[in-house]
Amino acid sequence: MREAQSLVADTLAATVDELCLKFGARKTAFALFLAMLRHQQTVNQTSLLSNRMRQDIGLPDGEETSGFPVWNFRAW
Repeated sequence: MREAQSLVADTLAATVDELCLKFGARKTAFALFLAMLRHQQTVNQTSLLSNRMRQDIGLPDGEETSGFPVWNFRAW
Protein backbone atom coordinates (compact mmCIF):
# COMPACT_ATOMS: atom_id res chain seq x y z
CA MET A 1 0.00 0.00 0.00
CA ARG A 2 2.80 2.43 0.84
CA GLU A 3 4.48 1.74 -2.47
CA ALA A 4 1.32 2.61 -4.37
CA GLN A 5 0.93 5.82 -2.37
CA SER A 6 4.53 6.84 -2.94
CA LEU A 7 4.16 6.25 -6.67
CA VAL A 8 1.15 8.54 -6.77
CA ALA A 9 2.93 11.20 -4.72
CA ASP A 10 6.05 10.97 -6.87
CA THR A 11 3.95 11.22 -10.01
CA LEU A 12 2.19 14.32 -8.69
CA ALA A 13 5.48 15.91 -7.66
CA ALA A 14 6.96 15.12 -11.06
CA THR A 15 3.93 16.64 -12.79
CA VAL A 16 4.15 19.81 -10.71
CA ASP A 17 7.88 20.05 -11.42
CA GLU A 18 7.22 19.63 -15.14
CA LEU A 19 4.56 22.35 -15.08
CA CYS A 20 6.88 24.69 -13.19
CA LEU A 21 9.67 24.08 -15.70
CA LYS A 22 7.37 24.58 -18.67
CA PHE A 23 5.31 27.58 -17.50
CA GLY A 24 7.16 28.92 -14.46
CA ALA A 25 6.35 28.75 -10.78
CA ARG A 26 4.23 31.92 -10.74
CA LYS A 27 1.95 30.87 -13.58
CA THR A 28 1.58 27.38 -12.13
CA ALA A 29 0.71 28.73 -8.67
CA PHE A 30 -1.72 31.26 -10.17
CA ALA A 31 -3.43 28.54 -12.24
CA LEU A 32 -3.77 26.40 -9.10
CA PHE A 33 -5.26 29.36 -7.23
CA LEU A 34 -7.79 29.99 -10.02
CA ALA A 35 -8.71 26.30 -10.11
CA MET A 36 -9.37 26.39 -6.36
CA LEU A 37 -11.60 29.45 -6.73
CA ARG A 38 -13.57 27.87 -9.56
CA HIS A 39 -14.06 24.69 -7.53
CA GLN A 40 -15.19 26.69 -4.52
CA GLN A 41 -17.77 28.52 -6.63
CA THR A 42 -19.27 25.30 -7.95
CA VAL A 43 -19.86 23.76 -4.52
CA ASN A 44 -23.50 24.17 -3.52
CA GLN A 45 -24.10 25.28 0.03
CA THR A 46 -27.58 24.96 1.45
CA SER A 47 -26.60 26.25 4.87
CA LEU A 48 -27.03 29.82 3.65
CA LEU A 49 -30.61 29.28 2.48
CA SER A 50 -33.60 30.39 4.53
CA ASN A 51 -35.89 27.76 6.02
CA ARG A 52 -38.56 28.68 3.49
CA MET A 53 -36.25 27.99 0.56
CA ARG A 54 -35.00 24.79 2.18
CA GLN A 55 -38.61 23.57 2.50
CA ASP A 56 -39.30 24.53 -1.12
CA ILE A 57 -36.57 22.23 -2.37
CA GLY A 58 -37.42 19.44 0.05
CA LEU A 59 -34.70 19.82 2.67
CA PRO A 60 -35.28 19.78 6.43
CA ASP A 61 -35.28 23.07 8.34
CA GLY A 62 -31.88 24.34 9.37
CA GLU A 63 -30.79 26.85 11.95
CA GLU A 64 -31.89 30.42 11.41
CA THR A 65 -29.05 32.56 10.15
CA SER A 66 -28.48 36.04 11.44
CA GLY A 67 -28.85 38.91 9.05
CA PHE A 68 -31.25 39.42 6.18
CA PRO A 69 -30.31 37.46 3.07
CA VAL A 70 -31.29 38.90 -0.29
CA TRP A 71 -33.28 35.82 -1.28
CA ASN A 72 -35.41 35.78 1.86
CA PHE A 73 -38.57 37.28 0.33
CA ARG A 74 -41.51 37.46 2.67
CA ALA A 75 -44.90 39.09 2.20
CA TRP A 76 -45.33 41.77 4.84
